[in-house]
Amino acid sequence: MIVREHERVMIQGITGKQGTFWTERMQRYGTNIVGGIVPKKGGHNHLGVPVFDNAFHAMTEVPFDVAGLFVPPYFAKVGAIDAIEAGVKKLVILTEHIPVHDVMEIIAAGEANETQIVGPNTTGVATPGECFVGFMPAFNKNIMTAGNVGIISRSGSLGTLISLNITQAGLGQSAFIGIGGDPVIGTTTLAALKCLDEDDRTKAVFILGEIGGTMEELAAEYASTMKKPVVAFIAGGAAPKGKKMGHAGAIVSGNKGTYVSKRRALMEAGVHVIDTPSDAGSAMLDALNAT
Repeated sequence: MIVREHERVMIQGITGKQGTFWTERMQRYGTNIVGGIVPKKGGHNHLGVPVFDNAFHAMTEVPFDVAGLFVPPYFAKVGAIDAIEAGVKKLVILTEHIPVHDVMEIIAAGEANETQIVGPNTTGVATPGECFVGFMPAFNKNIMTAGNVGIISRSGSLGTLISLNITQAGLGQSAFIGIGGDPVIGTTTLAALKCLDEDDRTKAVFILGEIGGTMEELAAEYASTMKKPVVAFIAGGAAPKGKKMGHAGAIVSGNKGTYVSKRRALMEAGVHVIDTPSDAGSAMLDALNAT
């Protein structure tokens, strides 16, 4: 999922601490925020935009294309499905610790209504030079700047580091898609890879993966068909077998989801897999110069 500056964004939970903090930064950067949704606070204004009780009312009064969800985990399902059934086409779920069965219901609702979902437990999406929705520091030009490298990341902190290294290499980013670290998410590595492959501004793709699950292995098959170069880093290479590390999705079971299996699949697909995040910029320069 890529969000553009012309798209209208509604923030669910806009009056909360995190909602307020990040909405102010999104507004300053250029994100087209048209309103917020907070039950029982409809009719007020916050940060210069109207607040609505629910997504249906908001969609009627101020139509929007994207919803950013900053709400507590046990209210996330209600908020997400409210936005989906109101007709939003892109939903960014920043909330973590949402019960898995709630996430499954959210994703099912998204599929039924053709809503693209990023997250949950994502740091968001960013289109440097245009807008961002979430926590990513797109406003810091030392970290993110307009360029031609698309980044797919399961980790927020490592995604920031990769963005920094790519910016320092003079390349910048066409888009950042933080898919989230939970075991059940709306946008997979494969789906994000296809999105960036189809994006004209993106000339190369960086995949930041982690041990656990099979998303990187599944994406590798598609990467082998791409003309755009792909570079990757897999976090968790030193993790003990069967050990949960950090993210809820980062757990290895059997022979799939291991560092070795992911690295092998990507390398066999022609992806350049680096050993350390500090090599991201130079590896991407080499990959682009080789095309």
